[in-house]
Amino acid sequence: MFQIEEKIWFWTLLVIPVLVVFFLLLQFWKKRTQKKFANKALLKRLSPNQSVFKSVLKLVVLCLAFASLSLALVNPKVGTSLETVKREGVDIVFAVDVSKSMLAEDIKPNRLKKAQQLVSRIIDDLGSDRVGIIAYAGKAFPQLPITTDYAAAKMFLQNMNTDMLSSQGTAINEAINLAKTYYDDDEQTNRVLIIISDGEDHSEAATQVAEEASKEGIKIFTIGVGEVKGGPIPLRIKGALVGYKKDKQGETVITKLNEETLKNIADQANGVYINGANTDKVVSQMTDILNKMDKKEFEAKQVANFESRFQWFLGLAILLFLIDIFLLERKTTWLKKLNLFNENL
Repeated sequence: MFQIEEKIWFWTLLVIPVLVVFFLLLQFWKKRTQKKFANKALLKRLSPNQSVFKSVLKLVVLCLAFASLSLALVNPKVGTSLETVKREGVDIVFAVDVSKSMLAEDIKPNRLKKAQQLVSRIIDDLGSDRVGIIAYAGKAFPQLPITTDYAAAKMFLQNMNTDMLSSQGTAINEAINLAKTYYDDDEQTNRVLIIISDGEDHSEAATQVAEEASKEGIKIFTIGVGEVKGGPIPLRIKGALVGYKKDKQGETVITKLNEETLKNIADQANGVYINGANTDKVVSQMTDILNKMDKKEFEAKQVANFESRFQWFLGLAILLFLIDIFLLERKTTWLKKLNLFNENL
């Protein structure tokens, strides 16, 4: 596990493309000027030790040196040990709808992106709670088991897309049943399942399954993404819009936010339905709800004793600069012997 202390210094990496562009322009100018001065054979006689490879090698060394210097400036830190800590929190499972209807753009940028944004913001406001993630469409698929690693949770979240599950539909009951397996303590009462969906459930079992989950101590909160008036499902090839999904009669399919289904599911499991249009309001309301819940004490392992490792990269940068100054600025016969660009033919 590592940390980056001063991320702003990553901007210094922009020096590298500037160097490359400058090098290419310089080479172009040299070639053009040399052609005006003399032909290739005469230039070879006048400058027999000219080496293109040496110039390229010098550029590579300088780029590596600046990259190492940038890494030294951001001051990477490495965790050197694991320690067990006691925390108090709630176990929260996020079930994210990844059916094709989530591509509708009636809420910007689209329903799935909005769902990812909502979950990410809620995670940002958590304290010591544990989180898990489920993806579902026609079937439910475990993405991330219960963990305190919020960075991993957000990484898995951002990688979710509508192509990850071949079985299409919106079987919310599948997500609820899978969520039941995430909670590892039979006596635990602070179990939370947050379902983010447009509510277009193609099964009739969701309400019944939600009631069963409630008996097991699971509170279900639902967040609706989309507009009640609905919108078409865009079809894209390599990011370019090529049309909209149509039914068997050739009519454009309009997918609508079904708030009634989501409200019924939440009501059956002692939860609340929240419209997801306003991100700040959703995050504020969910944070307030979670903070008022009873917390469970649990043990978690976390990386500790982070130590700076900028010295490694600073030393490498100095070494590369020394190589450039004391080796590449001199006439080096070993470079000439390499003849990688057929310069001595």
